[in-house]
Amino acid sequence: MMKIPFSPPDITDAEIDEVVDTLQSGWITTGPKTKKFENMITKFCMSDRTVCLSSCTAALEMTLRVLGVKRGDEVIVPAYTYTATASAVCHVGATPILIDCMPKSVQMDYEKLPYLITSKTKVIIPVDIGGVPCDYDKIFEVAEKQRSLFVPSGPLQEAFGRVIVLADAAHSIGAKRSLQRTGALADFTAFSFHAVKNLTTGEGGAVTWKKHPGIDSDSLYQQYMLLSLHGQSKDALAKTQLGAWEYDIIGTYFKCNMTDITAAIGIAQLQRLPEMLKRRKKIVDFYNRELANQSVSVLQHYSEKEKWLSSCHLYLVKLLWQDEEYRNSVIEKMASYGVATNVHYKPLPMFTAYQRMGYRIDDFPNAFEMYKNEITLPLYSKMTDDQAQYVMESFKRATRE
Repeated sequence: MMKIPFSPPDITDAEIDEVVDTLQSGWITTGPKTKKFENMITKFCMSDRTVCLSSCTAALEMTLRVLGVKRGDEVIVPAYTYTATASAVCHVGATPILIDCMPKSVQMDYEKLPYLITSKTKVIIPVDIGGVPCDYDKIFEVAEKQRSLFVPSGPLQEAFGRVIVLADAAHSIGAKRSLQRTGALADFTAFSFHAVKNLTTGEGGAVTWKKHPGIDSDSLYQQYMLLSLHGQSKDALAKTQLGAWEYDIIGTYFKCNMTDITAAIGIAQLQRLPEMLKRRKKIVDFYNRELANQSVSVLQHYSEKEKWLSSCHLYLVKLLWQDEEYRNSVIEKMASYGVATNVHYKPLPMFTAYQRMGYRIDDFPNAFEMYKNEITLPLYSKMTDDQAQYVMESFKRATRE
């Protein structure tokens, strides 16, 4: 019996060598490697600027803080996502306004979106589930049409003059829509580099943004630096200059900077990312062929003529006409065969924290329909052809018994 993990990291000598180089350099916290990684991400995504942080959650939260989102404000968040998307909103004191999926889709219901925007709405956070980029054209169209409702608070919000789009692209680095990569599709984009992601630094994340009239990117970058390192006017690298110890504390802020050790892993990973994405797509194509005649529907990772192309982060399968009990039994059988699986996602209104906010899953029927019979199969760039074949054989056996 094979043992198939769900999503192990793809680490090679390239990552190890970068980390060793960092350790031997004598500089292991935020420094030259972190700045290099930021510049590499900016170039890869074709964005205006990048800030590397300790997690995607930190990237979401610090962006909301930079934008001046606060208590009394509202942020629209999909009900079908991981809690980090909404918890970042709660961290700044704002209210997450949950939106249901479209029927038979993991993406938010774009038709319902205009009706959730009020004078309190400051930000929309779409989520690129599984690595498939959302339809940002539709989201921006809604934001533009609802300009008259927008009440800006602070200079950044005034510069946009509409609800701001902050993408939760935790799954989608390397994905494309209309020839643009994630990182340059939304106003701001938050990435995750957690251990299970396509590009990992162990723990870590980043935020990128597009150039926007009236916004000084250098000033914006500095705001992130202040927020992520205790409000300190100089980072550790700047303070190492001879005689340059003096600094100021601008505000009593937070501590969520990326270190050079983690950035070193990211540098090697980003150089290898095209190769890793190519392997993921090959496995997705194989799974698609194997499941073509099964009683399932799968998340589509690319469209005709590649109008959009996923990063192939997760392989979501719906067991048609089945319920939670059946799905859970398949998960248990797969585990007995040595194959790790998962569920993406249990909708937020099914959790105690969101029920305490007044949310009920009955109000999000499409999200529940997506969840109740969904199973996520292993998908990672180190997966061999034999392992992929074993996953398919195990899945067919589990759904047949």
